[in-house]
Amino acid sequence: LTTEYAMLPAGGHVLCAVSGGADSVCLLHLLKGRAEAEGFALTAAHFDHGLRGEDSRRDAAFVEQLCRDWGVPCVTGSGDVAAEARRRGAGIEETARDLRYTFLEQTADRVGAGVIATAHNADDNVETLLLHLVRGSGLQGLTGIPPRRGRLVRPLLTTPRAEIEAYLEAHGLPHVEDASNADPAFARNKLRHQVLPLLRDLNPRLEESLGEAIGRLRADNDYLNAQAANAAREAAWADDDLVIRTELVARAPDPIAVRMIRWMLLEMGEHQFGSAHLQAVVDLARSPAPSGRVDLPHGLTAYRVYGDLLLTVRGEDPLPPFAPVPLALEGETPLPEAGWTFTCRRAAAPEVLPRDPG
Repeated sequence: LTTEYAMLPAGGHVLCAVSGGADSVCLLHLLKGRAEAEGFALTAAHFDHGLRGEDSRRDAAFVEQLCRDWGVPCVTGSGDVAAEARRRGAGIEETARDLRYTFLEQTADRVGAGVIATAHNADDNVETLLLHLVRGSGLQGLTGIPPRRGRLVRPLLTTPRAEIEAYLEAHGLPHVEDASNADPAFARNKLRHQVLPLLRDLNPRLEESLGEAIGRLRADNDYLNAQAANAAREAAWADDDLVIRTELVARAPDPIAVRMIRWMLLEMGEHQFGSAHLQAVVDLARSPAPSGRVDLPHGLTAYRVYGDLLLTVRGEDPLPPFAPVPLALEGETPLPEAGWTFTCRRAAAPEVLPRDPG
């Protein structure tokens, strides 16, 4: 277990997220031993996403029984992720993560836990780095999974999955397997089962090497974030708007300017924004036009008003969120959530007429 970042406070209370899989069972077993030795309270929490029918209910029953056998208090919760994703117009994985972490935060509040431990391991960290890399991420995305964010902690983040499996076998610990973890339709599974074995042929110490690289990238990113946060502290609140002088963003180097906008958006609320959104606001600050606006997700808008850049909350989004749909290149594509229909048809390019020499 990683002991940095004050992950396991002596005399405190730790909430352990337990799915029933190998990683979380290993973490719960390790925390149980440490709790007895170091005197912190331990509670387990399991969230049923309602996505796998009987298998989901089996996993919940397994976790509850395991906790009874080990004498660990257990809190369970559930949600209809698929229905919520449709309501939000968001992806299944994103919605599942949001509902799960909301449940964990609320449970931690209820039981008085100071930290929430999840079972992300070294392999998860490498997979996250590579997925972000192939998607064209900036430095922020190449720093992997943070060891600690707020009260979320990852004590197994430097432990390879092979060591976790060996630990379970050595101690005779049961766990359940999620069949979806083998489905190649998911990008992470394809990476895990098809790409990573090839990379390990090139470097048998892949997890260790990339883990060191992640540490160096995180240190660089932390330095840039600190510089940007210092510059963005020039921003001031005007009623519900966060305002900064346009020139402070416009003249900053790209790595600092983008991070200044991220810092300001975080001040507006705990939301995630893509690099395209951040760059659009930077471009607005650098535009020669004296005014303009950029509509952002989560009901936020950036305004350029002469020498000021304002971030404000819209009353309502001009367009409700919608789920991505394949675009029919011939015919109509309805977008029910927005009440729009896109129509595509082939068109011949017009002939280029010769220029009149006169």
